[in-house]
Amino acid sequence: MKLQFMNDLQKIYDELLRRQRELGDYYKLIHEAHPKADKMVSSFLDEVGIECTDDSVMAALTRIVSLREDALEQVLQKFGFSSEEIIVKKESAYLFVSQFHLNRHEELIAWIEEHGLLTPFYRLLISGVDAVGQAMSGWQSVWTSHIIHGVNRDLYRMFNGDEEKIFEKLQREGLFDLDEHGCVGDRCYSVLRRDSQGGYRRLSYAEAFTEEVAGVVLALDQLIMALGKEEDTVFGQRQEWISYLWAIKIAFEHPDPDELLRYWSHVDRAWMAIKTPLQIGHPLEYYEDHYRKAVALEWDLRIINPKLQEGSSTRQNIKDFVAKMAEVIGNNAPKTAHINLAQVDAAQLYIGQPALYYGAEFNGLFSAQVVPNDEKVSAELGKKIFAYPDFVLASKRAKPVMKLSVEIMGEEFVRRQLRLIEEEPKLWHKIYDISTIGHEFGHILWMENETESAMNATGQFKNIEEFKATAGGLMGFFHNEETELKKHLIDDLVARSVGLMSWREVGEVLPYYCEGLIHLDLLFKSGVVSFDAQLRIDYGNYSMMKVRYHEAYRELALHYMRKNDAGGYLYRYVVKENGVYLPKDELVREFVEHYYERYRQIGQATVRLD
Repeated sequence: MKLQFMNDLQKIYDELLRRQRELGDYYKLIHEAHPKADKMVSSFLDEVGIECTDDSVMAALTRIVSLREDALEQVLQKFGFSSEEIIVKKESAYLFVSQFHLNRHEELIAWIEEHGLLTPFYRLLISGVDAVGQAMSGWQSVWTSHIIHGVNRDLYRMFNGDEEKIFEKLQREGLFDLDEHGCVGDRCYSVLRRDSQGGYRRLSYAEAFTEEVAGVVLALDQLIMALGKEEDTVFGQRQEWISYLWAIKIAFEHPDPDELLRYWSHVDRAWMAIKTPLQIGHPLEYYEDHYRKAVALEWDLRIINPKLQEGSSTRQNIKDFVAKMAEVIGNNAPKTAHINLAQVDAAQLYIGQPALYYGAEFNGLFSAQVVPNDEKVSAELGKKIFAYPDFVLASKRAKPVMKLSVEIMGEEFVRRQLRLIEEEPKLWHKIYDISTIGHEFGHILWMENETESAMNATGQFKNIEEFKATAGGLMGFFHNEETELKKHLIDDLVARSVGLMSWREVGEVLPYYCEGLIHLDLLFKSGVVSFDAQLRIDYGNYSMMKVRYHEAYRELALHYMRKNDAGGYLYRYVVKENGVYLPKDELVREFVEHYYERYRQIGQATVRLD
């Protein structure tokens, strides 16, 4: 029975890859005829109300195929639309894209039913996940309007963008959610609403979004009832699934903001008990809301690739370097490292891809993820790490070559990257293991239950945490190097850091932009990169790069151990001017400003390499 199930799962996985390649082929419209893509892009541009140009076509494809908003936002700014007009047009884009992908999900589910794949229990689970997802997707627009374009804009204007004053107000007036001990939590499952006196009060999602939550709860009820009538004949986890879905329903319905963190920790505990090759992703992350970290409306179904479950060599490398560094740091570091390493050991690693996705995820899918974010639950039960190498590789193969990449990095560099993904996929997977899976393991390190809330007094925690994660993966590699990977690792790090510079005005990915600024500071100061009309890479300075990263990472680990405010570390590398984070180092700033200016000018332009 299990063998047949895994064979069916492989068929679904392979079909997903085929469908993703088919969707990725839409990018061919840039250089050749593609009637299906042409029709879709024309409909999108009409719906959003923007002119058809080379830039807008590329932005439309990026929004439809890759689910990313940054290109569209840049094009809308370039056309001269006001901030209010951009909000309206981005909402139109969301509705178009969500419906497009909901239709694709419906076609996939029909294909699974038609071929009778998996078992009745898991076919019911898949269709039930879709029903909940549709309800979540309908809620997303209201959530964004109220939090991102409503309360947060009001707070920004109230204090003229001074984030420290915003956080001071939120803290002073008790506007964060509290954990079970009455301490400020690191995330919220509530929203703010102004009262008649002009002050703010907290409302649970259930109270603030009554109709939307009712729709989600109804779909969850129906799924729970359906699963209760079937047996999980393969994994014997029917009760675990029902307990998990029931915990989500109860958490969504709960009205008291001060008890929401506790209720959602019950969700995470129930979720950790599910160890099947199909996994649900529920509301976990909180990048969109910079101020209160209101948890986004994520909902998806992830499946593993049965052929890719051999594990990750990065896990052991990270364990080895952390144990050694903890001894060097001393004080409480060995105790914290002991807890973290137990979490690394206990982490469930799922290598696969998203099968269905909804809500906030129509604004972008991640390449990997480590969850839950609740550190108390993680200390008890470990974490789950999801990695999507096939999904990422297919996306890289589909995207056209960008003119900006060739101009900044040089044609030779771009061709080398293309050869790697086309001709050496096994080598590419090794780099992905270090940089991306290593990044997810890196998030676990130096964290205790109250670390984030203690370090986030000025709202900067996420803006150093992404650097900590990527640097953790690098430190694991430095501890146990493979010589043949060094040059490729530098290429990957430089390309990532440079590419992140285009995100400086995209709020929900600001932490990654800040990460890139710190990387570039270290890369420039180590001599690995320099800039003179084009970015130059000196691989001979690899040893100096290692020294710089060791120093920066050790200081960062100490910062976490002391639970100092995250801004104290971030502002070693950056300054904030007119609401924008920029490098402190003049050479780095010269490059960053040049890159962003060229991004504004030619960011959506493509080239064809013969």
